Amino acid sequence: MEIHPIKTDDDLRVTLAEIEKLWDAPTGSSESDRLDVLSMLVHAYEASHVQVRELDAIEYLQAHMENTGKTQADLAEVLGSRPRASEVLNRRRPLTLDMIRAVCAAWNVSADNLVRQYELA
Repeated sequence: MEIHPIKTDDDLRVTLAEIEKLWDAPTGSSESDRLDVLSMLVHAYEASHVQVRELDAIEYLQAHMENTGKTQADLAEVLGSRPRASEVLNRRRPLTLDMIRAVCAAWNVSADNLVRQYELA
């Protein structure tokens, strides 16, 4: 594959396929350099063509839990009770400052992501 700017979704698909082939390239190799350049091209394309909606606090919390393999029971342990964790995740109870501090301390996440406003059910 010849390296060139990504201009279309088809270009993006081809570039992502090439990145996948190079993913485990040894650091410092020409393949690793090629991976770095292709990754920068994808980043530039996505920055100008893909709109990413900012997650609200609960969406962020749910995404973090999914990405780290945490469960509602894990959240309950941090928040002090299963009903409280359920109410928060189901948007029946707002996150309090104490809850946010507890989650941040236990899971090493930024409070910026948890203080975003969200609608209650």
